[in-house]
Amino acid sequence: MNERRRMTGVVTSNRMMKTVVVKVERTYRHPFYHKVVHASHKVKAHDELGCQIGDEVRVVESAPFSREVTWVVETILKREGKPFDVVEEAQV
Repeated sequence: MNERRRMTGVVTSNRMMKTVVVKVERTYRHPFYHKVVHASHKVKAHDELGCQIGDEVRVVESAPFSREVTWVVETILKREGKPFDVVEEAQV
């Protein structure tokens, strides 16, 4: 496996052509106050797999496709709350 960064998030928008917006959330403990902090940010990712809103996906860092798109959807982990394997078997 290469050394590109990979993140897991949920698709929040797919209204662009071959681009999706992925919300990536992370939880960490504050170093001084020791409270649990929930942080999130959104990234735009190139999508050749046809993601839908609500899908859980893994995005990987890549060379820039445009000014804002520097990530690519690597795999779809869950389809709108359902395991991906179940969705593929139902469509076949």
